[in-house]
This record gives sequence, C-alpha cells and structure tokens, in this order.
Amino acid sequence: MKDTTDFVHWFRSAAPYIHGFRGKTFVIAFGGELVADGAFVQLAHDVNLLNSLGVRLVLIHGVRPQVEARLNENGTAIRYVEGLRVTDDAALACVKEAAGTVRVEIEALLSLGLANTPMAGAGIRVASGNFVTARPLGVRDGVDLLHTGEVRKIDAAAIRRRLDQHDIVLLSPIGYSPTGEIFNLSLEDVATQAAVELAADKLIFLMDTDGVPDKARTIHHALTVNEARQVLDKPRKLPEDVSYYLPCAITACTGGVKRAHLISRHRDGALLSELFTREGVGTLITPAPLETLRAATIDDVGGILGLIEPLEREGILVRRSRERLEMEIERFLVLESDGVIAGCAALYPFPEEQAAELACLAISGEFRGRGFGNLLLAEAEKRGKKAGFKRLFVLTTRTEQW
Repeated sequence: MKDTTDFVHWFRSAAPYIHGFRGKTFVIAFGGELVADGAFVQLAHDVNLLNSLGVRLVLIHGVRPQVEARLNENGTAIRYVEGLRVTDDAALACVKEAAGTVRVEIEALLSLGLANTPMAGAGIRVASGNFVTARPLGVRDGVDLLHTGEVRKIDAAAIRRRLDQHDIVLLSPIGYSPTGEIFNLSLEDVATQAAVELAADKLIFLMDTDGVPDKARTIHHALTVNEARQVLDKPRKLPEDVSYYLPCAITACTGGVKRAHLISRHRDGALLSELFTREGVGTLITPAPLETLRAATIDDVGGILGLIEPLEREGILVRRSRERLEMEIERFLVLESDGVIAGCAALYPFPEEQAAELACLAISGEFRGRGFGNLLLAEAEKRGKKAGFKRLFVLTTRTEQW
C-alpha cells in the first residue's frame, strides 16, 4: 500500500513537469561509451517515453571509444592536441566507420519502443542527415589537425521540420563542408551549437560524474552561469568530463538555451529523475537564479494556502481563510523556486508604533535548510525600513528560538 501511495505522490508531483515539457525542445548528448557498454538500452526506453509525452528530442552521440578501438586494431598512432584528436586519412576512415555503426545501433534500439509495455511498437521514427555544416580547425600549436573540424552551422530549420513530424533527430559528431569535405567534430561542439541554434529549452549532457562537485566533493544541485564560471576559475582540479561539459553549459545558457543539465550516465533512470523531480540527481545550470523573492499577487493565493495549511493544522500558524488571504495579499511576500511557492511571509503595519509585525513566515518542508527563512526575514526588514518603521516584531508560541 505504501508503494502505491508513494507512486501517487510522485505522479502528482511530476504532473506539472509533464504538462510543462510538452512541445519543448531537449538536446541530449552522450558519449560513445554509453553504446559500447550496452547501457543505451535503458536510455532508449527513457527517450521513447519523453517522445511519447510530446517532448521534441535531438540526440547527439559520441564515437571516441569506438574510433580509438579501431585505430588500435589497425596499429595507427593516436595524436591529440589540446584535447582534440588529429584526424588524418586513416583516422577519418575509422571515424566514418564508427559513426555509421553507432548510429545504426542507436536507431535499432530506439525502434524497440518500450519493450513489454503497451508502448512496444509505438512507431518511433528517427531522422538523421547532413544537418551539420563544418569547417577545418586548421593549425593548433604548430600541428595541422587535418580533418578535425568545428561546427560552422546547424540546419535548424530542417531539424525543426523533422521535430514537427514528431521524429527524434539523431546527430553524429561529423560535419560536411559546402565542397563535400568530411570533418570529425567533438560531441560537445555539436550539442552546444545545436542547442543554441534551435533555441532549445534544455541541453543535457550524460557523463561519468554525477554532476559538478564542490570543494567537499558534494554535487551542486544548481548553479547560475556566474556561479559556474566561478567554479571553473577556482584553482582546483575538476573531473575531466566536467571540465569539458561545464563550459559548454555556460556557452549554451548565455546563447539563449534556458537550462543545461549535467548528469551521470551510470545511474539508471537519471534522465527521468533529473527532469521529473524537484531536486534532480545532477547539476542544473541556469542563466539566472531559480529563486525569486517578490510581492505576492492574487494568483499566489492557492500556493500560499497549500504552504501554510499543514502548519495551521499543527498550531504553528494562525489560521487564515482564503477570503482573508485574498483581502490581505498585498501584505505578503513569496519566495518562488523553479515556479513553485517555497516560502511566504507577511508584514502588518502598526504606524502609531512605527513598527510592523512579521507574520505567517513559512517555508515548505522540502525547501527547509537552505536559508530561505533568512532571505524572507531580510526582505521583510528591508521593506519595513523603506516604509519608515523602526521596529519589526513577531508574535509566536512555537518558534521563538528562531
């Protein structure tokens, strides 16, 4: 019974995300390791599920392990300059072979649908093509990178037409020049440029690390672009994949992508957990903070009631009816986190005393411990001073220690 209750609670909490993601464009990038170690099967199920929910999906796959395996089999030397492989004719042949093989394997697994469910055989279509125009990188540190290139342009209009037909678009790390040359591209370059030119709602990188670690090796839940830059500027060594993908997330978010996510490829269901739970399982990068502190409006009444009613039942807060709340809404502040009312507070003026009462300060249980209460208190003090009050006081029988 408990499992059923938990499922119902989770499904209700996921409903806003299911509604909000319909028609949105997600760009999802993953290395060739995900295919090589057989883990793409689970990801394919999750991708098909997102597609069935109306999410417009663009997938970008890597081929590095497959290419290196072929080069080693052929006894071909592998050279890197600034983390980029020098792609000579022999290496390019391996890149083309690996990209073709990996692409076919991915298309086959996506064609499975959700095996052993009513979605099996749902008719998922995958579209690939020459969507990426590239140019040579040229000489770096005195070394000609030959057939190694960078993205010149993404044919966003053509990709959108396929997305409009409910296709999943699959891009390989290969680009073509107007003169017919073929270039080996990096996974992160293709993913970042595709996300920017498509004005994607999300860019998601699946990597070896769980997310962006802090100094204590704890994963950051969320970072703004400025905070992410500070992480890169600090004199400490980051995991290699984070040092690759975090700058791409910053570039994408400054280029118009609404959000970027860095999550682990090793955790089964990480993609769904990141997208459909409030806390997620990786690191979210956003152009601006998720939390917004503002004056409440009449549209916030329902959210405030949902926040304070459990505390009213426990006797922690004085009961307020919907009618009273609607009449006094201009006295309230709300702290919104990712579109959800996470906290509230109210200021009741006593002009004759040059004072104001701080009332109805409440933080949702899942957001406690983040300092949100102190943020609301500081904002209430600021507004009280601006209104000319000399003192701020509270009336309480339960929370005097706070």
